[in-house]
Amino acid sequence: MDSPFSATRFLAMARKEALQLRRDPRSLLLAFAVPVLLLIIFGYAITWDIRDIRTAVLDRDNSARSRELIDHLRSSGYFTITQRLDRPEEIGQLMDRDAILMAIVIPPDFSRDLGSQRPAVVQAIVDGSDANTATIALGYVEAVVQAWSNDIRLRGRVLQPSVRAESRVWFNEELLSRNMIVPGLVAVIMMIIAAMLTSLTIAREWERGTMEQLASTPVSRIEVILGKLVPYVIIGVIDIVMTVVLGIVVFHVPFRGDPLLLLVLSFLFLVGALGLGIFISAVTRSQVLATQVAMVVTYLPSLLLSGFMFSIDAMPRALRAITYLVPARYYLVVTRGIFLKGVGISVLRVQALLMVAFAVVGLTLAVASFHKEIE
Repeated sequence: MDSPFSATRFLAMARKEALQLRRDPRSLLLAFAVPVLLLIIFGYAITWDIRDIRTAVLDRDNSARSRELIDHLRSSGYFTITQRLDRPEEIGQLMDRDAILMAIVIPPDFSRDLGSQRPAVVQAIVDGSDANTATIALGYVEAVVQAWSNDIRLRGRVLQPSVRAESRVWFNEELLSRNMIVPGLVAVIMMIIAAMLTSLTIAREWERGTMEQLASTPVSRIEVILGKLVPYVIIGVIDIVMTVVLGIVVFHVPFRGDPLLLLVLSFLFLVGALGLGIFISAVTRSQVLATQVAMVVTYLPSLLLSGFMFSIDAMPRALRAITYLVPARYYLVVTRGIFLKGVGISVLRVQALLMVAFAVVGLTLAVASFHKEIE
């Protein structure tokens, strides 16, 4: 039976774990370098902003109006005119070689229809092998052509429509994907690193043969778990501060919320993730196996089922039900809400309660699994 909690034994356990970490440069490298590298690599590599769309033009009208439209497409910054075509058959050949993503076809009666105030049709042919990019490219070309059409109407003093829609974007005014990706990366990286760091702790004791010595001491299981958690919590908090600062300084992501609120909720998330790592470590008893299990349990769900990469609303119903078990889903709402929207605890109270629940579950699993090992 465990002895009463002792602050002296708890601090001694925390000091022991800190000394082990200091003597293990690989763990320290994993703790501090990997989050920064992941943030920088993912932050630059993952983007849904599409620029310089390789575009071919088949101008069968060859008029001042058609050339003006082509110049408008080029000056938008979204399209790079790489080819001028003479025949429609060339479009398929270029797309087969992946030389272009889009082809714009201007019919021979284009300027005549504009001059007679009849609808003028422009055809956009898109390579649909990448459906997401094709959809975005079509949206761009429709918006650019519509803007040019409105400009033509104004210059020609043509009667304007009686209803005109004006859009306004909140929280991410420039519609930059990095503003959504970087706060999400903070959540995903912290889940991965936290679980991987502590997934080695108990397994390392078994592999080094020090578990029996630890079990023979009067230290209680709660003192062991909390003592092992303290150094990693400190490292995790430092990692969070580093990734947030990098997101603001390097990627220029706006931070509109309360830093203290983010720190408190991040602390709760860290405790849960670290406890989950200790649970994995105690169950597997092998550092290699613990690392592999931690990656499967944390990396894949956090990346695929948290709403970071794919919209949860677009997932099948069965997968949507599973996402409720992924803690990164709720922490993602916290990071994006505090970063971009500047919301407070009144909006995030549900997520805050879930962070508390995650911390309690993580600690409970860690203590319960370690109790089995030392008895």
